Amino acid sequence: MLRAVLPSRLLWPLGSGPIMSGPQTPEHTLDVHGDSSLCRKDEDIREGTQSSHRMLGFSDALLSIIATVMILPVTHTEISPEQQFDKSIQRLLATRIAVYLMTFLIVTVAWAAHTRLFQVVGKIDDTLALLNLACMMTITLLPYTFSLMVTFPDVPLGIFLFCVCVIAIGVVQALIVGYAFHFPHLLSPQIRCSAHRALSRRHILHLVLRGPVLCFLAAIFSLFFFPVSYLLMVTVIFLPYISKATSWCKDRLVGHRDPPAHNAEVFSFDLHEPLSKERVEAFSDGVYAIVATLLILDICEDNVPDPKAVKEQFRGSLVAALGAYGPHFLAYFGSFATVGLLWFAHHSLFLHVRKATQAMGLLNTLSLAFVGGLPLAYQQTAAFARQPRDELERVRLSCAIVFFASIFQFAIWTAALLRQAETLQPAVRFGGQEHAFMFAKLALYPCASLLAFAATCLLSRFSTAIFHVMQIAVPFAFLLLRLLVRLALASLRGLRHLRPAQPLRSQAPEEAQSQLLPSSC
Repeated sequence: MLRAVLPSRLLWPLGSGPIMSGPQTPEHTLDVHGDSSLCRKDEDIREGTQSSHRMLGFSDALLSIIATVMILPVTHTEISPEQQFDKSIQRLLATRIAVYLMTFLIVTVAWAAHTRLFQVVGKIDDTLALLNLACMMTITLLPYTFSLMVTFPDVPLGIFLFCVCVIAIGVVQALIVGYAFHFPHLLSPQIRCSAHRALSRRHILHLVLRGPVLCFLAAIFSLFFFPVSYLLMVTVIFLPYISKATSWCKDRLVGHRDPPAHNAEVFSFDLHEPLSKERVEAFSDGVYAIVATLLILDICEDNVPDPKAVKEQFRGSLVAALGAYGPHFLAYFGSFATVGLLWFAHHSLFLHVRKATQAMGLLNTLSLAFVGGLPLAYQQTAAFARQPRDELERVRLSCAIVFFASIFQFAIWTAALLRQAETLQPAVRFGGQEHAFMFAKLALYPCASLLAFAATCLLSRFSTAIFHVMQIAVPFAFLLLRLLVRLALASLRGLRHLRPAQPLRSQAPEEAQSQLLPSSC
């Protein structure tokens, strides 16, 4: 009787759905959730706090932009038409690409630390927002210091300034940790109600400061022996995996020990716990979007005809002047199609991913690093018309970038299959209805780029044509991929039915044995 009198929202226990005897209308559901969100907003206003979701979205966007624009000093490597694509130019590009990959991965380490940090900090106030802006401002200086590193590779000042920026990022993040733990109402409910809050603070400080400490050592070594600085900066990238491998070896040698009682609480920012799938998708989408945008910026900067040249060389015809840039536009469309289809393959893969493991996160970061190099591939293909004698080396470099960007996507899929019950939806596991289609979709670009690279080795005279055929054929293959996979599976089933002799031979011993056995009653 009391249940019929009281409103249903008073009978809604914490952490469960509403208790109802009949169906609830959508309007009533919206009212309940709207009232709860309004109550939370009123509480935040009284405390002077706000949700961190929008600030995290801003931070993720800025970090993905900074990681991607690291490629610009590499793409703007000046090679005059008189210079040949010889060993010295190849060595210069290889060095700059290697430094770019290192700095890109260091930025992703900073992004991962920032993500872990704001899994602990649940709300922000004005001071925390300003501290985060200071952190983002320091991060925006990283591309400039990287430009100094690649422009003056023999001068240690660029390495020193890059390390100083990483140290400043760690210091600001440590200030955010100290401020949030000083005002516990800013912490997430799990940490705020924990009996081991001091342990949690040490845990997250260790996470955000281990990279800056190594960069501090790298900054010192840069003053007198900078190769050690590069080694320490590479260690920053792989430190979590080195730590995990060391723990595994220790367990094998000494034996596994039970964790202390205070570690029974499972925190989402654990050192060995992978990042959430949603944050990985958001950061990845940002990288793909910025790479696609950088392509058109090069078109706007380099392919707008000069009015004086249009009058003198093309007799005032803008159409004729634009026609001279035809190869550049062809390279742009092909490069954009490559970026878009790689994003589509990434989207299709993570659509069926239930949980991202730490190995999948590392492989995704490596794939994004080579995706960030696609503007360099565009620059190389756009230079075919200006420097045709170097087209073979440029085609091979472009094929290599596309291959590594796509093969690491395929490696993500392979790593997920090793723990498919935990990481993948049933439809794409072994034997699932979408397994073969997903395999073909992720294997298409690695196979196409590898085939184009091998074809240029055999038919070097037609290297440009081979590369353009690959760029045109792969999008059409994506459109027909499901049909092709179904035809291939049907053909395999047909071939299996065309071999009736094998079942007969397997049944022959059973029939011979049945003749020796007595018949059943």
